[in-house]
Amino acid sequence: MAVDYTVIVVYLAGMLAMGWWGMRRAKSKSEFLVAGRRLGPGMYSGTMAAIVLGGASTIGGVGLGYQYGLSGAWMVFTIGLGLLALSVFFSARIARLKVYTVSEMLDLRYGGRAGVITGVVMWAYTLMLAVTSTIAYATIFDVLFDMNRTLAIVLGGSIVVAYSTLGGMWSITLTDMVQFVVKTIGVLLLLLPIAVVKAGGFSEMRAQLPTSYFDPLGIGGETIFTYVLIYTFGMLIGQDIWQRVFTARNDRTAKWGGTVAGTYCLAYAVAGAVIGTAAKVLYPNLGSPDDAFATIVKDELPTGVRGLVLAAALAAVMSTSSGALIACATVANNDIWSRLRGAVRPSGREPDEIRGNRAFILLMGVAVIITAIVLNNVVEALTVAYNLLVGGLLVPILGGLLWRRGTVHGALASVAVGGLAVVGLMAAYGILANEPVYYGLLASLAAYLVVSLATPATDAAVLAAWRERLAGRAPEAAESGTEPVSVHQ
Repeated sequence: MAVDYTVIVVYLAGMLAMGWWGMRRAKSKSEFLVAGRRLGPGMYSGTMAAIVLGGASTIGGVGLGYQYGLSGAWMVFTIGLGLLALSVFFSARIARLKVYTVSEMLDLRYGGRAGVITGVVMWAYTLMLAVTSTIAYATIFDVLFDMNRTLAIVLGGSIVVAYSTLGGMWSITLTDMVQFVVKTIGVLLLLLPIAVVKAGGFSEMRAQLPTSYFDPLGIGGETIFTYVLIYTFGMLIGQDIWQRVFTARNDRTAKWGGTVAGTYCLAYAVAGAVIGTAAKVLYPNLGSPDDAFATIVKDELPTGVRGLVLAAALAAVMSTSSGALIACATVANNDIWSRLRGAVRPSGREPDEIRGNRAFILLMGVAVIITAIVLNNVVEALTVAYNLLVGGLLVPILGGLLWRRGTVHGALASVAVGGLAVVGLMAAYGILANEPVYYGLLASLAAYLVVSLATPATDAAVLAAWRERLAGRAPEAAESGTEPVSVHQ
């Protein structure tokens, strides 16, 4: 195991080194939060794929394959479908807005007053997303070092907080590119073929397992529908995803780079399900499906390769964790704290925006680590996050992009009714039930339509400014301090 330990330690040290390098690049708010909006197609594709394919997609995806067979790919597959839909239909317009948060987009579209309440909902989502990724460190470090759960969370979380705080989005982008390469080699090129060979090939897998394991819909139609509702639509509106869209050099990069990343996600989904199916043949009586990834890595891979694959799992967790963390801090600072303090800011005093955002990443990082230590159930935490996001924000965001008649009052009603409905229904039916997101989304849609039609239409000047901004022609879309430099890949 000494070689495996060395691989992991070198990998973690490299993450910190890139954080230090990124600190030297981040000299403005734009550089710190959205990498100066200068990423070319190659880097953009890699970092986008890295952030959406986290520990749940890797460890959880293999676990679903162990439990259901090839149909276990549907969870990660719907993530890929969401990223494809975002990239093809919305990313170009989103990139041209030149904003930092989803709430800023809503303010532009509806004429203000939507920011704080939508910011609170988005903050809760990004916080819980970061927490779920941080909890996953316990599983990986337990396999590596037989480490105490709390210590594992503190160690993994501290490394992510450190490099994210140092260089912001530049550090996260650089580390995500490394993590993308490590995941590709470790999971797709090494673990996938080795697992299939160890299981005796597909013919032996078919002979050993029930036919339901090879049924594409074996996981159940209702489950697939719920995955589409939560993950596909969640990909369209999450701050963590939009903040990566904001890093694109131009709208063409956002569209086609995201399409490549989405396609990669589809392949990753199938790979995870196949690995899990192979693990079922090799270890038919595991205590938990989520143990499948760690078990097959620990028992079937040679020294050195084992370390690289475990580094791939660590990379998957870190990429999602860091992306959610900077999104959480950006929302907390720009959408909540900055708006609340605006009315009492002393005249003539402008804050140091780099220092302020860095402080918020550190603060949110500590909050994430503490919350992760307290919570135990990753699936429940992730479900709460996506239920709040989809139930509270999907309708006003997509409505703002697609329906001219939507108003700020309709948007606020939609957020409030949808968010409260989701919370109440989770209390009534249980966190893991399907009903909260189904009925919460319907309540949000009804509130948006009724209130929008019952209130005066959005001012024509606001809509005109919105259309100009969407087209990238408005002077507000040009940010000071952003150099017209491209990161070519």
